[in-house]
Amino acid sequence: MKLIFPGSFDPFTKGHESVARRALEFCDEMVIAVGYNGQKKNTGLFSVEDRVKMISEFYHDEPRIKVIAYSTLTTDVAKKMGCTHILRGVRTVIDFEYERQLADVNRHLTGIETILLFNEPAMAHITSTTVRELLIFGKDVKDFLPDGFPELKLKT
Repeated sequence: MKLIFPGSFDPFTKGHESVARRALEFCDEMVIAVGYNGQKKNTGLFSVEDRVKMISEFYHDEPRIKVIAYSTLTTDVAKKMGCTHILRGVRTVIDFEYERQLADVNRHLTGIETILLFNEPAMAHITSTTVRELLIFGKDVKDFLPDGFPELKLKT
């Protein structure tokens, strides 16, 4: 089975790493797909290129993971990459309801199924939004990033 794990990953957190690691237990290949809106100039704290580079560096010794950037529908890039399933992480009931709606639409349009993995309870509070805000205010975020992840540095 080949999965696509889409997200903005701005930045990639321990929660993302947990979902990816656990999915590797049952999939053969995974595409971590960094999504962005091509219509907007600056859509994140880190550039899409930087996000792809950091995640690729982190997974440099995992041949089953490929990291790409995309600006189309997730189902379109999934089909293009030969993925049979979409992987998503869920922290809360609100996340679940949102992901269920997306999964229903994606299945209806393309037949691609979505696999939801619940975040580990110890990581349920970690969000990219929180990490970005802490970075902006100069706080140390290493506890929210995977062990061994490249150091996050804001461009000034």
